Amino acid sequence: MRNVWAIIRLVIALSALSAFPVAAQNVGVVQSDILVLDPDRLFSETKLGQRINQEYLAKREQLIARNRTIEAELEAEELSLTKLRSEKTPEEFRDLADAFDAKVQEIRRDSERAVRDLERSRDRAPVTFMRIVEPVLVQLMRDAGGAVILDIRSVLLRADVVDITGVAIIRVDEEIGDGAQSQPESPATDSETEN
Repeated sequence: MRNVWAIIRLVIALSALSAFPVAAQNVGVVQSDILVLDPDRLFSETKLGQRINQEYLAKREQLIARNRTIEAELEAEELSLTKLRSEKTPEEFRDLADAFDAKVQEIRRDSERAVRDLERSRDRAPVTFMRIVEPVLVQLMRDAGGAVILDIRSVLLRADVVDITGVAIIRVDEEIGDGAQSQPESPATDSETEN
C-alpha cells in the first residue's frame, strides 16, 4: 500500500510539473531557469535582421555594378591606348602604358579593399544585431524567470518548451521594428566610416 501511495504522489508531482510550462506559455513566456535561443533564426526572421541583410545585399549589388562599370571603362581606355601605339615613340608609349598599369593596380586595390570592408561588415552584422536586441532578450529572460539563455546550436538535447526564439522574434519586432528610425547608421555600413 505504501508503494501505491508513493507512485500516486509521483504521478501527481509529475503532472503538476508538466502542467506548469503550459500555463506559463498562455502568458507568452515559459518559466524556466535555462532558456535557449536560435540566433540565426532571430536574425533572419526579425524585421531588424531582414533590413540589415537587405542593406548588405544592396551594397553588394552596388559594388558589383561599380566594378563592372570600372572594368568597361578600363577596357575602353586600354583599347584607346593600344591605338595610340603607332602614333607615339616607344618611350612615350611605355610611359603611358606604365601610368595605365599603375592606375589599374590602384583601382584593383581599392576594389579589393571595398570587398573586404563589405564582407567584414557582413561578418559583424550578427554581433551588432545582438547588441541592439540585447535589452529585449534580457527583459524576456527576466519575464521567464531565467538565469541564462543558451545558443541553441550548442545544446545537445532540449525540450521545445524552453526555446524562446519565437517569442523573441515577436518582441524584437514590436519593440525595435526594423531599427531604421532608432539607428543613425546600420551595421552594414560600419566599414564606410573606417575609410
